[in-house]
Amino acid sequence: MLSKFISEGDKIELQAVSPGGGEPAAGAGGKVYHSTVHEIQSEDTVEITMPVEKTKLILLPVDSEFEMIFYATSGLFQCLGRIIDRYKSNNMYLLLVEMTSNLRKYQRREFYRLRCALEMRARPLEEEEIQTIENRQPFALQKGLPLKESIIVDISGGGLRFLSSCQYEPGSLLYCCYHLMNGGEHKKYEVISRVISSIELDNRPGTYEHRVQFYDMDPMVREEIIKYIFEEERKSRLKTKFGTEKI
Repeated sequence: MLSKFISEGDKIELQAVSPGGGEPAAGAGGKVYHSTVHEIQSEDTVEITMPVEKTKLILLPVDSEFEMIFYATSGLFQCLGRIIDRYKSNNMYLLLVEMTSNLRKYQRREFYRLRCALEMRARPLEEEEIQTIENRQPFALQKGLPLKESIIVDISGGGLRFLSSCQYEPGSLLYCCYHLMNGGEHKKYEVISRVISSIELDNRPGTYEHRVQFYDMDPMVREEIIKYIFEEERKSRLKTKFGTEKI
């Protein structure tokens, strides 16, 4: 089944999960690693390239389990995988991964990212706020706490990428506030997001790029964001089309 959907060279995102599944493993901070399919060895094992960050190999531990998202030509696919070996072959550093769950398709529309430049304000959640969320109690935002200015550079139905002068701890929860055009009006969105990565830009010291994933988001709010993304994409295509016709 695997070879029917995944091909050599397909990009992969890996995120560590706990033994129980679902949440990032302790110490992993929900960090996302990037890899590619090197070779499909069987219908439940695949050889992938070892992740690299700033020319440094990331030695993911054997027996660790990851959520894997494959960017295949026919769409996005997700499954859980366990690293069963790592080695060097023909000057390539590789990981052998065993699939521990069935491959399932993700809706591309939820993960389609729209490039943008939107103002946002954000701050880490206070401990009391985090406990409220984790205990599934009605969330009450503490008022009056300072918010840091940020710029969203891309947005999807699953999360954001934004720039700020602050560095946030991977795995931490943020309160994010921004506005999107909805029904012809600017609508305020207040969402909770989990930090996936936070890195300082090489060419802009003191500026950090953050990737965050929406946390426990209301499905109706997610649909509004997806609707906004595709409406903006439609507008962009129309501008490109008419601009080409004028030339």
